Amino acid sequence: MSDMNSGPNEPRQTDRWLEAGKTNIQIIYVLYLVSLAIGVTALIGIVLAHMNRGKAGGWVETHYTWAIRTFWIGVLYGVICVVLAVIGIGFLLMIAVAVWAIVRIVIGLQKSSRDEPIDNPESWLI
Repeated sequence: MSDMNSGPNEPRQTDRWLEAGKTNIQIIYVLYLVSLAIGVTALIGIVLAHMNRGKAGGWVETHYTWAIRTFWIGVLYGVICVVLAVIGIGFLLMIAVAVWAIVRIVIGLQKSSRDEPIDNPESWLI
């Protein structure tokens, strides 16, 4: 059955999280956090971030840059950790990369909830 309150051309309320904006970037950050336990959710998050980058404007654009860079730099750091695991140090560095990712995600969530831009979205660290 269809909803009587919305016409055929009106988007459903649940469709807003796919549109570029505050809600979408917060969903991306949550997907990144969940990916620490279930890795595939980060792939959904990066697809959403790339799809909506350039559409939001304003302070939200800095969050898309931050989220995209968090994913790709995290992948790079992860590959380096896997290579260094051969000599044993990679396992310790994996913990450091996980902490780095969590800190970046929490910073993004906090700033997005306050409608603030990321100060330096091009940063490799924090």
